[in-house]
Amino acid sequence: MDELIRQRIKLLRKKLKEYDAQWYLSATADPHNSEYINDHYKEREFLSGFTGSAGTLLVGDDIALLWTDGRYFVQAVEELMDTGVILMREGDAGVPDLYEYLENNIPSGDVLLADGRLISCKMGRRIRECLKSIGARLKVGKNLVDEIWKERPEDSANDIRLLPVELYGQEFKEKITNFRDAIAAKGAVASIISGLDEQMWLFNLRGSDIQYNPVAYAYTVVTDTGVSLYVKERAVSDEMCRYADDEDITLKAYEDFYKDLPLLKFMGRVLIDPDKTNYLICRILERSGTELIECRSPLEEAKAVKTPKEIGLLKDAYLKDSAALTRFLKYVKENAVKDDNDEYSLALRLDSMRAQIKGYNDLSFTTISAFGPNAAMMHYEAPEEGSAKVAGNGFYLVDSGAQYDGGTTDVTRTLVIGDIEDVAKKHFTRVVAGMLALQNAVFLKGCGGRNLDVLARGPVWELEMDYKCGTGHGVGYMLNVHEGPAAIRWKQKPASSDYPLEPGMLMSDEPGVYIAGRYGIRIENILLCVRRTENGDGEFLAFEPLTWVPIDKDAIKKEYLEPKELKQLNDYHAKVREKLLPYMENEEERVWLIKATSEL
Repeated sequence: MDELIRQRIKLLRKKLKEYDAQWYLSATADPHNSEYINDHYKEREFLSGFTGSAGTLLVGDDIALLWTDGRYFVQAVEELMDTGVILMREGDAGVPDLYEYLENNIPSGDVLLADGRLISCKMGRRIRECLKSIGARLKVGKNLVDEIWKERPEDSANDIRLLPVELYGQEFKEKITNFRDAIAAKGAVASIISGLDEQMWLFNLRGSDIQYNPVAYAYTVVTDTGVSLYVKERAVSDEMCRYADDEDITLKAYEDFYKDLPLLKFMGRVLIDPDKTNYLICRILERSGTELIECRSPLEEAKAVKTPKEIGLLKDAYLKDSAALTRFLKYVKENAVKDDNDEYSLALRLDSMRAQIKGYNDLSFTTISAFGPNAAMMHYEAPEEGSAKVAGNGFYLVDSGAQYDGGTTDVTRTLVIGDIEDVAKKHFTRVVAGMLALQNAVFLKGCGGRNLDVLARGPVWELEMDYKCGTGHGVGYMLNVHEGPAAIRWKQKPASSDYPLEPGMLMSDEPGVYIAGRYGIRIENILLCVRRTENGDGEFLAFEPLTWVPIDKDAIKKEYLEPKELKQLNDYHAKVREKLLPYMENEEERVWLIKATSEL
């Protein structure tokens, strides 16, 4: 593979010379700046060999650099070995970010090529300004990977599903009225929507154009008098056509969007989300004289707050999902070693157990099934051939979830296999303490994730350790497993970690410890933000767990828990026992659950 990557980069450099350019930028993106992308758009992976879901590749005449974040450092080191691509560890001291590198290393007069559809408006503008300041140029009209990727996978255009009324929380008419009001409140008369999950939510549609993400490729133009939805024609059913007619939605061909865009005449300013809208769209609008208002999409904020109906369906989905995972954990603890399981076979077993749940549609991401040192890679994917045996002594980590009619799930548990050393138990126990501290938080309305992160991270920081990622992300409703605008992390990122939590939001709670070459530990529950009380000091919020899965007591030492933390663990296990006992299928399962959740 390393030689293949070297050959691809060599071909790319040859193409750069043909177009009188010196640099090529390949980000992890599709035209909608989706977090996860289908195989057709995995250009950065094709060029570098790095398979992580986040990263930016910069290729020059004699250098190739890849930026990614702490979730992928261990994985990137392995996958980039001998490829000639240099890993740039985002956030590490002394490592320049992409823009600093451009300003300090690109010679005046150089040209950087990028596909304007595959970088965000915000990113494209920042690159343009960086290069302009040093006398270099950004050109976005050419995709060079198209010319060297001879067996590029086809783009997808799968059937679009119209949700039945029993599965959505608001009618389209109510959503579009609220959206138009939000547009007007921002001083705009129209909006162009590029984010796929936002469009699916708005129209009460779902798709399957991106694996595990129930979205369809689309663009939407909303004005005060009309709604145009650009979708791939072969994805549209007769039922959807009737629905569009009933709701006064004009269906147009996805392929015509860029042809139509410069011809649209807006009677005022247009609202776009610069993080979701690609740079080519921005350039077309700017050149046509359209005045833009740039801010976070009101749709992202609206869909993050689940309706009472959605919350009821989510709770049911999480209970069924928790019961399936608990049965799987029982199998792993009792039989995984003697049945000679490896990581891959265990992932298949869990996936098949979930698939039997009523309302199951798909996984919500590739199941992470990792034993020993592999668990130190946060986004590890067990290979079908050569997967590690789950045997001997160590931690087994499983991070998994599914898409159901009624909810999107995400949960992580770490189990002891064999015997582990005392320091590993200390690390595990403090991770559990952090997870429970956040789960039991009470906080004033207006707090954002940055206010709360230390509750989960504090017990890990006390060990003078850190996990190189956020503590929590939002979760969609029958949508993407990662959802904005709120996040829980200590490090400032553009607005997200300071976005205030609201009742009805789902947040993950997943502290961890990751030691390269040894083990990884993560415990993750999904929490629902709820109102707690209101008094003279303000309105107080709290969290209600949706995840009800035992935590492996074999890895916990009581001496590393404060009395309050021990009570929180025992209280949680008592609720797990109460919630799951009706879902256990036989006496053997009930006995195991009672033991797994008994008091420490």
